[in-house]
Amino acid sequence: MRQRLKSIFHFNDITVGIFNAEKTSFRVMVADVEDGRTSHPEFKEIAFAEYPIADGIHDMLLHSDKPELFYIENLLMKNPGRHPGIQFIFERGIKEIAGVKLVNQNEDIGFITMLSEERNSFRHKDLYLLKGISDQVAVAVANILADEKIDQQLKEINGYKEKLEEEKLYLQQEISSVYTHTDIIGAGPEMQRVFHMLSQVSFAQSTVLILGETGTGKELIARAIHNGSPRKNKLMVKVNCAALPANLIESELFGHERGSFTGAIERRIGKFELANHGTLFLDEIGEMPLDLQVKLLRAIQEREIERIGGKSTIKTDVRIIAATNRNLQKEVAEGRFRSDLYYRLNVFPIVLPPLRDRKEDISPLAAHFIERFARSTGRRNIRLSSTAMKQLTAYNWPGNVRELEHVLERSILLTQGNVIREIHLSSQPKSETKVRQEEDFTRTLDEMERDYILGVLNKCKGKVFGPGGAAEILGLHVSTLNHRIKKLGIQKEHTYFLKKP
Repeated sequence: MRQRLKSIFHFNDITVGIFNAEKTSFRVMVADVEDGRTSHPEFKEIAFAEYPIADGIHDMLLHSDKPELFYIENLLMKNPGRHPGIQFIFERGIKEIAGVKLVNQNEDIGFITMLSEERNSFRHKDLYLLKGISDQVAVAVANILADEKIDQQLKEINGYKEKLEEEKLYLQQEISSVYTHTDIIGAGPEMQRVFHMLSQVSFAQSTVLILGETGTGKELIARAIHNGSPRKNKLMVKVNCAALPANLIESELFGHERGSFTGAIERRIGKFELANHGTLFLDEIGEMPLDLQVKLLRAIQEREIERIGGKSTIKTDVRIIAATNRNLQKEVAEGRFRSDLYYRLNVFPIVLPPLRDRKEDISPLAAHFIERFARSTGRRNIRLSSTAMKQLTAYNWPGNVRELEHVLERSILLTQGNVIREIHLSSQPKSETKVRQEEDFTRTLDEMERDYILGVLNKCKGKVFGPGGAAEILGLHVSTLNHRIKKLGIQKEHTYFLKKP
């Protein structure tokens, strides 16, 4: 190309460059330069760096529809030190530049410049020919840019695939323990009704709304539905609508394109796409903002979504399971939840009973949790005393099964030996702090004596002897009291968790 152009124009060097997308900077993409300049150690760094477009040459080319001619000495006199690249070529003999912008499909994409060591090298007809050549060069440059863009997109796609595989692996690990309704503990009539409903809806494609207080096991039921459905070999993706800021929920659900908002440095697929052909579990759906409820309703009804900043819709095949501890009917009546979305979600409602209404399940649940925590702490044969079991059944369990799980874990950690003699309830209401009156007629004398001594020790803040000590209050010799404490298995830490009478 250089030889063909040399037969038409009188020049020494030629460059082809491109503007950035915002047209605020430029860089040289291709340069055919004589050896006297390329041999300089700083040539590549200076020649191919990105520069601000306002240098007196490239900003003029961008805003001109015709070729322009520049005299380097004049530019440097007007703006000394403005552009190190111009200073560099001037010091190495370049005196004149002819250039024109490159336009492809009405878009200004770059420029072509010819550099000469002599003044008056370019005549008017040369500039006219340069304009004609620029059209062909623009097509070639556009093709190169398109190929580079495709390569970049392929890299991004591979990156997305890798990220997707990682996220898929993470989610599959999360559900590696496959739960069906037969794995959920519940022998009473309340849970049997729930199990019957699970068997009816699992194999359907219907939307399910799980209702129940906090800690009743709504996510466990959702997983049981998914794992009993034809979609069990696909993902169940969970979105906690209460855990995300309102401005991020839309991106989390539907994804976003790169640059669609501040901080969107890369394209991201949403949970609807990730759950395609699987199940999307919308936990705490009652916390979703009203403006996003409209978009969720459309996604469910139309079975298609649109990423934030996207220009096309994406078809999805997702089964929806939603859960909330709120009274959605009340939320609808008070204007905090859309009625049309409520009716769309309330196709097959399942109400989970609170633990206080299924106390017959406390014993098997406790056994399950004790076995699990004992195994994780390396202890064996941990069991509950009759007093401890009565405490469990007497308590109202406002936190339901989750609270039971955490209470038992704490009690195991605080228990010395293999018998949990006391349940450490950290924040029980006053109405629940006493064991029911009839329990006084079922406890053994040792258990009653143990509780009484614990009560005195608690009142004395653990002080055994001396003025105001437990021995003085009980009217016992210190050695006798210590013997009773040891025999009844009372440990020092027990005094700090004793239930107040």
